[in-house]
Amino acid sequence: MSKKYFGTDGIRGKVNLDKINGEMFFKFGLAAGTYFKNLKKIKQTAIIAKDTRLSGYTLEPALVSGLASTGMHVNTLGPLPTNGLAMLTKKMRANMGIMITASHNLYSDNGLKLFGPDGLKLSDKIERKIEKLIDSKITKKLSKPEILGRVKRLEDGNDKYIDILKKNFPNTFNLKGMKIAIDCANGAGYKSGPKLFRSLGAKVYEIGTSPNGLNINHNCGSTFPNKIRAITKKYKANLGISLDGDADRIIICDEKGNIIDGDQIIAMLAERWKRKKILKGGVIGTLMSNYGLENFFKQQKIKFLRADVGDRYVKEMMQKYRFNLGGEQSGHIILGKFATTGDGLLVALEILFSMRKGKKASELFTKFKPTPQLLENITVKDKSIINSSKCKKAIKKAKRLINGQGRMLVRKSGTEPKIRVMGESDNKSLLIKCVNIVKKSIK
Repeated sequence: MSKKYFGTDGIRGKVNLDKINGEMFFKFGLAAGTYFKNLKKIKQTAIIAKDTRLSGYTLEPALVSGLASTGMHVNTLGPLPTNGLAMLTKKMRANMGIMITASHNLYSDNGLKLFGPDGLKLSDKIERKIEKLIDSKITKKLSKPEILGRVKRLEDGNDKYIDILKKNFPNTFNLKGMKIAIDCANGAGYKSGPKLFRSLGAKVYEIGTSPNGLNINHNCGSTFPNKIRAITKKYKANLGISLDGDADRIIICDEKGNIIDGDQIIAMLAERWKRKKILKGGVIGTLMSNYGLENFFKQQKIKFLRADVGDRYVKEMMQKYRFNLGGEQSGHIILGKFATTGDGLLVALEILFSMRKGKKASELFTKFKPTPQLLENITVKDKSIINSSKCKKAIKKAKRLINGQGRMLVRKSGTEPKIRVMGESDNKSLLIKCVNIVKKSIK
């Protein structure tokens, strides 16, 4: 059964339209507060963080008002990476954590990512329960005046998050003598990113650290890797790090200017963890993970399974099979030994830790040759077009043509009004042909 408000990664949409406005965020706060306050009989607390979008100033107060109206006490943290919120939700023993963000989208979008007291993103089952509460009668959820929630601003969220990150590594670990370039996408990691690496002794060259409410992800960050390539080469940095708007994704650049995506990062970490006997079970990828990565794991005798697209589904599958590494090509990478969700800064630290004995980034990556991949994101008015007979026929035809030489994947975006058409094959002309067959049927 499809959900009304939640997509593959929380709630997301255009600001002041449909579900992303003050009225709806008040209702979201009421519904989430009602659900989570009933899970504990003591200390009813929610913590809220956000990225740097201008709309956060209008949406956060509405969300806080909804939560406090249920009797939930609220601590607001300001701009903080998504996994920082997840970590602090668990550390502070809060009932819930809410991240106000639209991830890698532009400023005109916003949304929510919700976390339970364990620091995990919510399951489909819980999201459906909250959706029912959103649409139920508001007055039933309001608290009596004497037990309304209190609201407090905490200014040390980034410092607490940085301390947690550093405690995952030996006290002797430092970055003295290293030059690091970082692009924070003018987003949630603009404070903690540079501060973290400088605190470890690195020389840091930063871009994307001047948010103005409108420039988040604008020609910068993990979706525009040429920016980190340019600054890495300009300053001859040992490593370039590119985050997205809420800093749960990472794309890197080696010292030669080569861009390394999530699949290559996962391949390196899996091989290293296996060698160090840290890897548990195997690796969880997604339906979008490159076919070359799958073949690499076969050669390395590392078990590899695919989850639905979305780091939430990756984490659920990691829990089910007790794997401790998983992620996506886009740079969502979950280090199950340390975190419950994707974290660009944590992954960067793990990469830098593997470089601590003088290894170059270019020596660590390119573990496999990617199978050529073609992805088309087609904007549509109604995503149900994917179920039309014309579209189904085209998909069937494309899959039949590419069978044995590659694969096709056609799916609805969980966060945008788009159909994503992806094909993989070493036969490039066949690849283009098959993608175009599906693309034409949608357009």
